[in-house]
Amino acid sequence: MDIAAMNERILIQKSTVVTDRIGNRTNGWSDFYSCFATISDSTGKSNAEESVAGLVVDTSDINFTVRFCNQAMAVNTTGYRIIWRGETYNIQKIDHLNMKKHALKFRCEKVRS
Repeated sequence: MDIAAMNERILIQKSTVVTDRIGNRTNGWSDFYSCFATISDSTGKSNAEESVAGLVVDTSDINFTVRFCNQAMAVNTTGYRIIWRGETYNIQKIDHLNMKKHALKFRCEKVRS
């Protein structure tokens, strides 16, 4: 694992339930963990756009590789998301890299806004 390649800071957010002043509950996001990561293109395509129903849609798939730690190990695909450079990415798959406890790789898809 090349530690020097981990040069981009990412923020992992956790899904939480927020209660307002009158007792209504809504889903929200809270900051969970911030760390440095290696960013790589998971699809191998140079162009991350495709045409869908006459619209050009950004379909960025990205891998984030982070060092192994207890906070990163707690992340799952349903209750967490990643923020990188102001963009939001849903976690599609988590690769534990042969369970060697050196690094974790998150395969993510950019959220359409």
